[in-house]
Amino acid sequence: MSLLVTTHEGEFWPFSIFPMFSRGGHPWIRSHVRQVELRPGVAVWATSSDLYTLPGSPYPLREAGVNQNDIANFLFKTDSWSGRRVNAMRALFGSDLESQNLMIYRVDGSLDETGSVNVVATPFLLLTPDSTHFNPRLEYPGR
Repeated sequence: MSLLVTTHEGEFWPFSIFPMFSRGGHPWIRSHVRQVELRPGVAVWATSSDLYTLPGSPYPLREAGVNQNDIANFLFKTDSWSGRRVNAMRALFGSDLESQNLMIYRVDGSLDETGSVNVVATPFLLLTPDSTHFNPRLEYPGR
């Protein structure tokens, strides 16, 4: 390892001086999409700290040709959720929305003082074949 650090002018990738690589340990935000079945007794708007207990099953973004970063950027950089923006989000999923319900989660992650990873998955947007529902517990700019 010392040979690698020496030959790369003291820089080793996990500890890079470049800001795009040196964000380790800082809080982060991602999106997560799940296929959900809407039925009585399923709390679709419940926040969870365990991604494995979220309702439904993971939606295969890569297989569907949807980029996870596109969804995350769309969610977190949208200032106003106009009808046009909602339709643009729905268009990302194409014909998959004709036959299934998709819940888009905002996942906030961080490290605690012991170095353990903490995540909180908050339902953000529910896309059904015929409508779009925003989490009633959250405030949305422009809505």
